[in-house]
Amino acid sequence: MRRMNITGLGWSGSRTSAAPELAHFYANVLGLPLAHHEADFWVFTLPDGRNVEVFGEGYAGKQHMVTGPVVGFAVEDLPSAAEELRAAGVELLGEPGPTWQHFRGPDGNVYELVAD
Repeated sequence: MRRMNITGLGWSGSRTSAAPELAHFYANVLGLPLAHHEADFWVFTLPDGRNVEVFGEGYAGKQHMVTGPVVGFAVEDLPSAAEELRAAGVELLGEPGPTWQHFRGPDGNVYELVAD
């Protein structure tokens, strides 16, 4: 059986009722540069170029993120890795994005694969 090649953590996102406070913390305490902002959505860039995102409760499209922060595992071949999850009986959440696929882990939490 082929095994996906995880190359590292590729993304992190938090959907929270305290989104402005968390965004302020990322910017002003952790010192992460703000790469993008719109209503209820902030994107910060890590030194390696990967992103950390903050979603307010009103941001559309992230309603499945209710278990806490979501981490994305970077993989070399996203379509193959998602198919491996499917073949293993893992619940894939929603349609895949151009560079990601969310899934539910055996602990009930939401995770994602992200193209490296």
